[in-house]
Amino acid sequence: MNPLAPYRRITIKIGSALLVDKAGKLRAAWLADLAEDIAALKSEGREIVIVSSGAIALGRGLLGLSAVTLTLEQSQAAASAGQIALSQAWAEALGRHQIVTGQILITPNITEERRYFLNARTTIQTLLGLGAIPIINENDSVATAEIRYGDNDRLSARVATMIEADLLVLLSDIDGLYTAPPAKDPAAAHIPVVERITPAIEAMAGGAASHLSRGGMTTKVEAGKIATLAGTAMIIAKGTETHPLKRLGEGGLHTLFQAATSRAQSRKRWIMGTLAVSGTVQVDAGAAGALKNGRSLLPVGVTRITGEFERGDTIAVIGPDGIEIARGLSGLDSDDARLVMGKKSHAIVELLGAGNRAEMVHRDNMVLTGSKEELAS
Repeated sequence: MNPLAPYRRITIKIGSALLVDKAGKLRAAWLADLAEDIAALKSEGREIVIVSSGAIALGRGLLGLSAVTLTLEQSQAAASAGQIALSQAWAEALGRHQIVTGQILITPNITEERRYFLNARTTIQTLLGLGAIPIINENDSVATAEIRYGDNDRLSARVATMIEADLLVLLSDIDGLYTAPPAKDPAAAHIPVVERITPAIEAMAGGAASHLSRGGMTTKVEAGKIATLAGTAMIIAKGTETHPLKRLGEGGLHTLFQAATSRAQSRKRWIMGTLAVSGTVQVDAGAAGALKNGRSLLPVGVTRITGEFERGDTIAVIGPDGIEIARGLSGLDSDDARLVMGKKSHAIVELLGAGNRAEMVHRDNMVLTGSKEELAS
């Protein structure tokens, strides 16, 4: 069975040791094969996001730096030079399949601070909606030890959860999790499925083994905890051979970390249980009925707004009878919301400009609170 079949939005993490050889040269033939695999997945209607290491490794070769030790300043310089080469390599490889790429460099504040989080997510989702593939990397040219993720396994998990990916694929130099590091223990057994990451599972992880990688199985399991708890499944598969995604799709050896809960359930619990309500919007009977039928909340149905809130804050939606019917993340700040409430879409464009969202709360960011089923899910 194709382990990728159930998933529509997939984040794929590529490590430095897969993309760059020990001499600091791009493995162009391998990348061409991978690009062909990605194009095949995209032709099946899947959305693909790439988290790609390799900037520092490529930059070392371009600048003639040591392949063993670098100062912080040298690492930043290597990342600066190498990121251009890395982006060009991806653009050319995927461009052969008429796929446009977009580069996004991320630092920890982007996935941890709401305003930056929302803007980054919107950019990625817009690229996906336009048929492009985002290529994401940590911004190592400005990052220091104190303000960095430290490895792209964890970065890829943060990105996957930020964009609500169904699946995170970590292509590695090993074909999954074993009961012990197989290089040290020939009797180590492969684990095909991890239902839940327990202390025993964490204890099975070993250290780094690749010539360029910053982390080993430990960071991959940590990435799995981030992803699966947010409703994103994760696969660790071997990426060193040609056409690694095709091989995986044909049933190649791998470890699947099952999502602890569905992405929708995880998001509902997050909205309902961990976010304070910053304001309320009251709606008319027509809007209330539309929400119960799975529609987004549009300004035209809003009759009253209370409180002060920013875009991305949690707001309660109150029905015409004064009872809360939904809770969600606002698509507008309170000033703009008051400006457009009760107005139709064409008037919103005139008031806020064409680049602004028409929804007060998008259906994907909303939980109905009027039924026991929704609260329990």
